[in-house]
Amino acid sequence: MTDRRVAVGVDGSLISVRALDWAAQEAVRRGAALRVVYAVPDRDEAAPVLDAAAARVRARHPELPLETDAVEGGVVRGLARESGTAALTVVGTRGFGGFTGPLFGSVSLRLAAHAQGPLAVVRGEHPCAGETSGDGVVLLGLNDDTDERTAAYAFGDAERRGAAVRVLRAWVRGRARAVEAAPRASLARLRDLYPAVGLETRTVRNGPAHALLDATREAAVVVIGAHRRPGGLGPRLGPVALTLVHRSHCPVIVVPAP
Repeated sequence: MTDRRVAVGVDGSLISVRALDWAAQEAVRRGAALRVVYAVPDRDEAAPVLDAAAARVRARHPELPLETDAVEGGVVRGLARESGTAALTVVGTRGFGGFTGPLFGSVSLRLAAHAQGPLAVVRGEHPCAGETSGDGVVLLGLNDDTDERTAAYAFGDAERRGAAVRVLRAWVRGRARAVEAAPRASLARLRDLYPAVGLETRTVRNGPAHALLDATREAAVVVIGAHRRPGGLGPRLGPVALTLVHRSHCPVIVVPAP
């Protein structure tokens, strides 16, 4: 049943409200239920925030199946558990330059490094291209052939949006390469599976992180793989994912490796 639920973390802040609105629209697009989660030490504290979130969703999407719940055990641990049974988990972030509230700053990064399923990080500072018009492109960042799951997610998302998939080719040391080394065979298979989805490629003279970051100005979402590296405090994201989660101009969807 993971394809029938979108989970979103809220905390009562304005930025988490933006994530709530985005998650509700995503649930409508998928024909899925919306699960609104507030991670708190004491469940009795959650009712006002969850009630306000539910009222907002019902006012905007009265037909959308909705459930709310308070989870214990910390924000990262609670939402990481949710991500194991959801088609998509959504959080809001201010990104680079400061944070306010429990869902911002390092929390979104740690969650991206631990999520069991796809995670959408919604920035609270910039309007997103394609967010209201329903058109635009789904930007795709790939690493190698192990990223076929990431590519498949991007094609499925593009099909739901009626959008195209865009892969960038970054010019590095005098030669063009896909960001990062997009596997042509995987893309060819996905084009056969999703014949209605267009595929665009562009060559830019920039490094992978900056090329993708610039391209997020024109994208509905950017989809990247979670290339996690071991660290002293647990797994952490690679440099491209870190740059996009901090600074992307559109929502970032991080897809964990199998």
